Amino acid sequence: MIRVKATSRFEERGLRRRAAEGSIRSLEHAGAALRLTARRSIRRSRKASAPGQPPHARRGQLKRAVRYVVEKERERVLIGPAYTVVGRSAAAHEFGGRYKRQVYPKRPLMGPALLKIRSRLPRMWADSIKA
Repeated sequence: MIRVKATSRFEERGLRRRAAEGSIRSLEHAGAALRLTARRSIRRSRKASAPGQPPHARRGQLKRAVRYVVEKERERVLIGPAYTVVGRSAAAHEFGGRYKRQVYPKRPLMGPALLKIRSRLPRMWADSIKA
């Protein structure tokens, strides 16, 4: 007869740490994918885009302004045009409204980009916890 004795230990702290690291890595991938999709939807043109379509850029400033930042402490990602680059004009395009005494129709950029990559998001978190 053979005797076998086994003990196991559950390390909750290590599991939580690996889960947080995996989530941060996945947030970075999601932020980069959304930024790329949004930037690709901005076309260069002297003419304004049709209402409901992503805005056109004349000099490419809006395209360069789309950034993402991962807040590791809060486990979230912020994605969108940087206020320091384009100011309030991006909000006027995204949601419609007044900017510099003109009324802008909605020309959403970030919302449609998120809808385009929505189906890919769960795969970014799949297998994110490494042993």
